[in-house]
Amino acid sequence: MKAWIQAFRLRTLPLALSSIILGNFLAFRSLEDFFSNKILGFTILTTVLLQILSNLANDYGDSIHGADHEEREGPQRAVQSGQITLGAMKAAVILFSALSLLSGLYLLYISLTSWEEFLSFLGLGILSIIAAITYTAGKKPYGYAGLGDLSVMIFFGWVGVIGSYYLQVKTFDLSLIFPATSCGMLAVAVLNVNNIRDIESDIKAGKKSVPVRIGRKAAVMYHWVLLFGAMICGLVYVYLNYFSPFQWLFVLTFPLLRKNGWAVTKLTQPAELDPYLKQMAMTSLLFSLTFGIGQVLPNYISLPF
Repeated sequence: MKAWIQAFRLRTLPLALSSIILGNFLAFRSLEDFFSNKILGFTILTTVLLQILSNLANDYGDSIHGADHEEREGPQRAVQSGQITLGAMKAAVILFSALSLLSGLYLLYISLTSWEEFLSFLGLGILSIIAAITYTAGKKPYGYAGLGDLSVMIFFGWVGVIGSYYLQVKTFDLSLIFPATSCGMLAVAVLNVNNIRDIESDIKAGKKSVPVRIGRKAAVMYHWVLLFGAMICGLVYVYLNYFSPFQWLFVLTFPLLRKNGWAVTKLTQPAELDPYLKQMAMTSLLFSLTFGIGQVLPNYISLPF
């Protein structure tokens, strides 16, 4: 059981939930009295199942394709270490694919009223499952081709924020592209720290992540673009939808983002970078929480200015 819990990589869940939390905060600001806790609960459950599925599939795929080897930095993987067999991991991937689908279907059943909406979101759900599995598994895993960043931007940013908002409110708000992009960029930044840390081992495994393709120096510049891009998108959204000073609460996370950027710039040893992978993930969650709280706080507290 301990080996399976480690394989689930529960420490990745806060990052996976960041976009869901932000989308639901924004929906709560719009609805409040009509906000559905049941929809929120099953959105979280489906997201957790998809993230665990992704982690298990990543463990399975990397063990097959050679990215998990003795020289790799970071936490030990279950199949690589022999704690879980390849066959058992494959069965777990199938199980969590089914659980994710069932949870997602029920979420859509309680959220949507038209077949057009249902089928559209069902397609997104199936794509999410496929993306989770084929990141490192399959004959041509897209994570090995350097397309992981795009997938993270789509699912941890745009789909996560805008999709969870729509399930509650049943309408689209074009300005949500800004906080959704912020969330996606911060999630990509987490992946980028991971890929910069693993750049040498990924080269040996033939995994062509973005840092492998462009080199460490350019990957560091790319990291700063992601961090500043997330900040700017958040600021633009508040500027376009301003109604209270509380909305600037998320600015408190900017020093933490700067700290991560400097660490990635200055630290060159993989072991030194490892703590900043967790720091980046927790900062992303804090960004979503402060951004969301700043949106709903004016509903309860009035300022005299």
